[in-house]
Amino acid sequence: MADINAAPPPPAAAEEDCSSRKMVVVVGVDDSDHSYSALEWAVRYVAAAAGAELVVVHGKPSASSVVTFGSPGAGRAGDVVRFVEADLRKRAEDVVDRARRLCIANSVHGLIEVIEGEPRYVLCSAVEKHGADLLVVGSHGYGAIKRAFLGSVSDYCTHHAHCSVMIVKQNKPKK
Repeated sequence: MADINAAPPPPAAAEEDCSSRKMVVVVGVDDSDHSYSALEWAVRYVAAAAGAELVVVHGKPSASSVVTFGSPGAGRAGDVVRFVEADLRKRAEDVVDRARRLCIANSVHGLIEVIEGEPRYVLCSAVEKHGADLLVVGSHGYGAIKRAFLGSVSDYCTHHAHCSVMIVKQNKPKK
């Protein structure tokens, strides 16, 4: 028979770690307004309110994934790749700057990463790397036909990320 006056056993170390660990939220951003709606949502409703750790990730495509080499000017391919790489780097800098300003305006500190690769894979890898509890992405609102041809980062992430995924849609103007 157990002594009902005995002190309960101390909580397991794992339980203590879980309760003291901050929630980790990864947000995917690109140069679209849709992704900034997702970042705004994460900053306002999760990071600021819950004191979560915010990780903002931009998946920068590689120049070679954007440029095809079957054209007649293939001899100048090196010039094209350098031009495209400079453009992609500039876009990434603009994305990071805009994300940083949004975080600062809301008094939220966020770790911002630019990782080269296909955004859907970059985001799922970032979830794993940071042990994320939530992934937040924007929705471009593609119809079924465009989504079939272009793919959907949010659709891929909902099926492959090892955490909950929040897809933030932009509000449509009311008529």
